[in-house]
Amino acid sequence: MHGETAVAVASLPAGGAGPCNALCAERLREAASLLEAQGANPFRVSAYRRAADTLRDLPEDLTSLIDREGMPGLEALPGIGHGIASALLEMTRTGRWMQLERLRGGADPIPLLTTVPGLGHRLAERIHDELHVDTLEELELAAHDGRLATVTGVGPRRTAAIRASLQTMLARGRPRRFAAPTSMEAAAQCGPSIAVLLDVDREYRERAAAGALPTIAPRRFNPSGAAWLPVLHTERDGWHFTALFSNTALAHQLHRTHDWVVLYFYDDQHVEGQHTVVTETHGALAGKRVVRGHSPGGRASPAPAQMK
Repeated sequence: MHGETAVAVASLPAGGAGPCNALCAERLREAASLLEAQGANPFRVSAYRRAADTLRDLPEDLTSLIDREGMPGLEALPGIGHGIASALLEMTRTGRWMQLERLRGGADPIPLLTTVPGLGHRLAERIHDELHVDTLEELELAAHDGRLATVTGVGPRRTAAIRASLQTMLARGRPRRFAAPTSMEAAAQCGPSIAVLLDVDREYRERAAAGALPTIAPRRFNPSGAAWLPVLHTERDGWHFTALFSNTALAHQLHRTHDWVVLYFYDDQHVEGQHTVVTETHGALAGKRVVRGHSPGGRASPAPAQMK
């Protein structure tokens, strides 16, 4: 199963208590096995396995539950926190789970982004490279906070159209009334500190250079199928991190595949955020490691920070 590509939405059937539940549970178990093999925190491994057991024992079809109760219904299930609930929504809505594809080495958000009307392959790739957008939810945030309109080829009119399309595409699973964020969600929006991000970046690059990390074979830009991409799972200040060198088209074009480090971070509810750390090439911080990207809430990260 590790070698398969993203599964079409049609592979998540509704009706009865079994097919959709079983497939989502299988993906959760695969993520747990990959995390375990890559040396991740046992807490994350066991959390995914507990969630898979919940889906196995669920007496109704997952899609029916989502249609009726949305995210609150998922979060009310044993062992299903906000992050895993979001993952289940992603699986049932798109047929994909980007986090699992990332663990397999096959994460490619471009096909997902091109499901939005008006987004072709080149524009989707540009949005991904410039805004570090991997999911439809992140794209929606960028459409609302002004970042999307700054991408060449988008502009205000196309942004408005994309916003409207995403509103329809993402409506399923959302609560019918606005709910204030929980304390955990509010904490997640703050994200890890710049110092913590830079320290994870340092650990990843040092251990990667020493050959001390497991490697995976990315499917993009890797015709030989070589397992060259080191992966690090680590923790800091209550955050769980996964670190990987960037494997985007832009990173390859600029020969930065061993410089740009993408940091995915998760809180104890598996709510995910992302930052990218790069070596600055201009200005007063030239030659220093700086943090780029955006926090889980879509807010701009603090100004680039010099590595201590």
